[in-house]
Amino acid sequence: MPFVRNDQSSLASATASQPFLPWVTVICTSYNQQAFVAEALRSVIAQSYSNIDLIVIDNGSTDQTATRIQEVIQPYPAIRFIHNALNLGLNRAFNQGLALAKGQYIIDLSADDVLLPDRITRQVIFFEQLPDEYGVVFSNATYIDASGQVTGVHYPIDPATGLARTVVPMGCVFRQVLTGYFICTPTMMMRRHVLHQLKGYDEALSYEDFDFWVRSSRIYRYAYQDMVLTQKRRHPNALSAQITQPRNDLLPSTLLVCRKALALCETPEERRALALRLQKFIRKAFYAEQFELALQFGNLMRQFTHPDLLTSIVLAMSHLRIPVNRLYRYYCRGRFAGKRAKLV
Repeated sequence: MPFVRNDQSSLASATASQPFLPWVTVICTSYNQQAFVAEALRSVIAQSYSNIDLIVIDNGSTDQTATRIQEVIQPYPAIRFIHNALNLGLNRAFNQGLALAKGQYIIDLSADDVLLPDRITRQVIFFEQLPDEYGVVFSNATYIDASGQVTGVHYPIDPATGLARTVVPMGCVFRQVLTGYFICTPTMMMRRHVLHQLKGYDEALSYEDFDFWVRSSRIYRYAYQDMVLTQKRRHPNALSAQITQPRNDLLPSTLLVCRKALALCETPEERRALALRLQKFIRKAFYAEQFELALQFGNLMRQFTHPDLLTSIVLAMSHLRIPVNRLYRYYCRGRFAGKRAKLV
């Protein structure tokens, strides 16, 4: 595995030694992010890397997001701005940008996240050292709140070395992708041809990352770069926070991805990993009071294995439609507040 030093002198020399700097397209999608979009865009404009192709899509925002975008990009005519009159869905909006992208590498930037100044330079240098079978690189990230205060880190860092304390999966990660969430989505840089081979994001889904990981990791390898290069914002309106809400669109999309994943599984170990993940999704659907969906997750599991005792109990309670969502959301709020109190 190539090793990229962290000091600025090696960064500058490595960039200077490149006879050709590949273009990187950053596709920034926004929806009602008037409070954050300017910071996200300025973090791209301020990158130390020169060959950046920035495409901004406002997906039918009903607040002042489009105005904030225009204020930031007005001095930069090379930045392309697509203003959708209606919200076309996250994945379709991204695919609009992908169709126009000229970069060899792609970054999918949410309008509430922030790139650190040397992120693109460091990732390009890292990517350029990798064999072609590597389709995605990703890194560590800090979490920030609505005010920009750091609230945590994705992978805990050893203060003595500055490196992640945990072993991060790399290479063929299909089984690990099925087992659980370990990649911080906004830290990814992807080869454009990988996205083209997959025909972009699946527009039938309400979110992108799990499906992209499942489909791409079956074909390509992933490489982890052990640096904090991105700030991911966590706030109550974030898409990931919606999974606890009744009638959310995330869990139905997840069922579709799990069906794809089962079709792609090749070994008993991979099917066991999927079974463990389905157990979690059954519980999440139950807690969100999407009882019929929980039963559909259970039916998918039964196609290749038997649910364990706890999962069988949850499925039985789903048949009974026991209301638990209000209590579950109260628990989640308390748990989040507890974690935040430890960090402040």
